[in-house]
Amino acid sequence: MSHFLHAHIREIIDLTDDEFEILQGFFTKKRFRKRQFLIQEHQPVHEIFLIEKGILKSSIIDDTGKEHILQFAAPNWWISDFAGFFKQETSSLAVECIEDSEVYAVSYEDLNILCSKVPTMERFFRIKSNFGYVALQQRILSLMSKSAKERYEDFIQQYPGFIDHIPKQLIASYLGVSRETLSRLYS
Repeated sequence: MSHFLHAHIREIIDLTDDEFEILQGFFTKKRFRKRQFLIQEHQPVHEIFLIEKGILKSSIIDDTGKEHILQFAAPNWWISDFAGFFKQETSSLAVECIEDSEVYAVSYEDLNILCSKVPTMERFFRIKSNFGYVALQQRILSLMSKSAKERYEDFIQQYPGFIDHIPKQLIASYLGVSRETLSRLYS
């Protein structure tokens, strides 16, 4: 079994070797190239992804063609269109690789089977979901109440080292500012 997957799960819960043996059968390791989509808007969402290597983004394109980035995700983070996944509806977001990436994927059906066969995995996913809710709330509050400079400083703190790996245009979109405003913030 993947040492990465094993270590990631053990950060939250302890499982026996037999439970880990069961668990590994439900995850599929996948590789994607830079600019490749894992999920496209208006398509069914079959999987959620744990990132082992690479940087990904979830975003939406509005009616004017402007991209709005909801999330960046790095190793040890989960990404998907979670509403589409858990409600088993089509996606409102796209998930795309910013650089070559390796992920572990689990389908909706397999996630439910896994949690019934290894009940402590329900606790793992509940805790991970709670972390996601907290991060989303913080992001929304930041967009509502902080200046562009404060949001930029939060970005650098939340995503250390990303500034050199993510194109500035994408960072500007994530922060809700123009590319020119971003240039003034980091110069």
